[in-house]
Amino acid sequence: MAVRFTLALGLGILSALAGSVGVVHAQNIVAHRGASFDAPENTVASMKLAFEQGADGVEADFYLSSDGEIVCIHDADTKRTAGVKHVIVKTPLAELRKLDVGAWKNEKYRGEKIPTFAEIAETIPAVKKFIIELKTGPEIVAPLKEALAKTKLKDDQILIICFNEKTVAECKKLLPNLKCHWLTGYKQNEKTGEWTPTLDEVVATLERSKADGLGTQGDMKHVDAEFIKELCDEGHCEFHVWTIDNPKVAKYYQKLKPWGITTNKPGFIREQLNAKSTKVPAAAAK
Repeated sequence: MAVRFTLALGLGILSALAGSVGVVHAQNIVAHRGASFDAPENTVASMKLAFEQGADGVEADFYLSSDGEIVCIHDADTKRTAGVKHVIVKTPLAELRKLDVGAWKNEKYRGEKIPTFAEIAETIPAVKKFIIELKTGPEIVAPLKEALAKTKLKDDQILIICFNEKTVAECKKLLPNLKCHWLTGYKQNEKTGEWTPTLDEVVATLERSKADGLGTQGDMKHVDAEFIKELCDEGHCEFHVWTIDNPKVAKYYQKLKPWGITTNKPGFIREQLNAKSTKVPAAAAK
């Protein structure tokens, strides 16, 4: 693999490629766990608010409960959002539904429950996207197939995403008509400066799992214009970036033409991407 350019040089390449192009629109502005900056994440309220704020789609996280129900929550247990700890895979749906996962965010959301997959699916308008992050191993895919069959969602509304390579492969086996992206973040070795996974490792994982694209952490120090160019040269041009709340970072990735940009602030990021300048108060960009 060729030596990658520095970020500064990558920005220069990007600027040259952009030329005199006007406002460039990312294909999809995706609300991370719903409009999670304003509402309690992974709740029906956060999904509905995301669409009110103009999101093109919502991303939601899913586990299996102990009795095999697909439930919407990010963490492996309920401690952070409910205040009491119940391990999701060891707790039946009925017990999980007794918990309040809204009040921690704001008193006005008191009473929000951990939603089922069906309840989240019902919030998706006909013209919007549903990004389904699977937080478990391949055992969740067969139940997901059954759950999807009960919805009115069309194939082109759905994108499945997952960090687990085996789960991605199972999705492509059981749900071949649906797109699935493999997710990855990156770590840099403090001594050598090397990043893992490397681009070669990313490409190898995409090919082994038969993923349709890459869901990549939006780290401009590593995932820059040259990284995306090399990824595309290897035959993997489809990608999306997460989780981008800084408008300058969003603008950078927007010009690289991702499938989507995932953000906690869908309304704010869309507004900033459509503005002539991405200069915003420092507090708003955090």
